[in-house]
Amino acid sequence: MASNRIRRMRKEIADIHADSHSQINAEPVGGDDDVTHLRGSFPGPPGTPYEGGTYNIDIKIPEMYPFRPPTMKFETKVWHPNVSSQTGAICLDTLSSAWTPVLTVKSALLSLQSLLCTPEPKDPQDAEVANMFLRKPKEFERVAREWAVLYAGAPRGETSESSKGAAEETQEIAQDNVAQFVPHHALKVFKLTLSHRYDGYNKELVDRFCSMGFDVERVVGAFQLVGVDRRGGQDYELNEGQMGDVTSQLLGE
Repeated sequence: MASNRIRRMRKEIADIHADSHSQINAEPVGGDDDVTHLRGSFPGPPGTPYEGGTYNIDIKIPEMYPFRPPTMKFETKVWHPNVSSQTGAICLDTLSSAWTPVLTVKSALLSLQSLLCTPEPKDPQDAEVANMFLRKPKEFERVAREWAVLYAGAPRGETSESSKGAAEETQEIAQDNVAQFVPHHALKVFKLTLSHRYDGYNKELVDRFCSMGFDVERVVGAFQLVGVDRRGGQDYELNEGQMGDVTSQLLGE
């Protein structure tokens, strides 16, 4: 199990290094020999009080990884309802009840970055911050920005309103363009090709493994070898044994 964990972590770190677009980073704290203690980082999301800052995350990989989630906490002080302003402890279901073995350190860091965009004050880690967020939103934004400048290296000044929601708008425009400019018969051909590519498996089920850095064909091949049920193309959660078998096939074990 330990060797599987080390192999997987080396692959995950290599995948993170190969992806410059996301601006997510993770490096071993004590050198390349120990990949079970990492320091992750990501930029503060545009259009939030955290914009322009860099947020460092302490990451510890447990013995049972990927069947148990990594332990993460903010090293960079951040004013946020779901992060302790004292210890950096995080309240996020992705790192607890919602964790599955198909998730990765990279996807967890992306979830933390997303959490900065969408605080959950009704399920807080820091009650004082959550109370301010709900009762005094302007004061919350002021303090969050002040902390971003003091601790995360963000520039002084207002955040860019024009950048707020830029990623979502880009995605919506792309989807609209497909619907507007691709002929109806071409869309049908595309969907048919997609169905053949996934060999009858649900796209989201396959893509959860693709998020680990594997291509569709390799994941589908692993499903076939393990005997994963297609269930008529419906999405569902694999059990722990199937997760382990598929992961072993993908890692060539």
